[in-house]
Amino acid sequence: MRVLVTRPLPAAEATVRRLEAAGHRPILLPLMQATHLAAVSVAALEVPHAAIVLTSAEAIRMLVSSDADLSQHLATPCFCVGAATAQAAAGLGFSDLRIAEGTGQSLAELIGATIDTLPPLPLLYLAGTPRSEGLEKGLRQRGIEHRTVECYRMEPIAHSRAAIEDLRRSSRPDAVLLYSRETARQFVRLLSEAGVDAASFAPRYLCLSPVVAEALPGNVVAETAARPDEDSLFSLL
Repeated sequence: MRVLVTRPLPAAEATVRRLEAAGHRPILLPLMQATHLAAVSVAALEVPHAAIVLTSAEAIRMLVSSDADLSQHLATPCFCVGAATAQAAAGLGFSDLRIAEGTGQSLAELIGATIDTLPPLPLLYLAGTPRSEGLEKGLRQRGIEHRTVECYRMEPIAHSRAAIEDLRRSSRPDAVLLYSRETARQFVRLLSEAGVDAASFAPRYLCLSPVVAEALPGNVVAETAARPDEDSLFSLL
């Protein structure tokens, strides 16, 4: 099966390897790229905080690229939106990992259930932009003090109309993998600019969550993973 991978590098490379190992033919078309604001996040870490909150492994890649000495922060409680983010945090050396079920809402619930065990200081949310509002909304509803620091930006990658048309003609995918609402929006925008109908471009669109699927036009076959993780997404293939 030809599978279009739209997620940013370097995460897309791991997805490509998984697809190849499963016997599929991945087509790499990253739609977003990260700009890291490492100095901002390193400065934010120096302000007292009760715990660190992460909703993407991109925040960990940003900390790695900063080359800062993080040793004094690695024992700080680290709330992670899901297993992939937690794995990246563990790889950097964070040891007190608290893992939610893959959504901002579940992360807010986890924090709310354990906030009384933390020091009376704000949480530090190392965030990207654009982002879903689920976590911050959930924290506000629970009256949990937090400080959001935007430490990376996800910016669109331009692909020419000719490239999209050629992809449809010569390597039409059997399925498109979509991991975020913003990526789905960018993909729909690219197809529209190229004059390509989404339904004719690929017969199946596999989405990490219902929020991602909502960004697609109504005439496509959008399937949603049972859980917001890559294992569940791959089970749709």
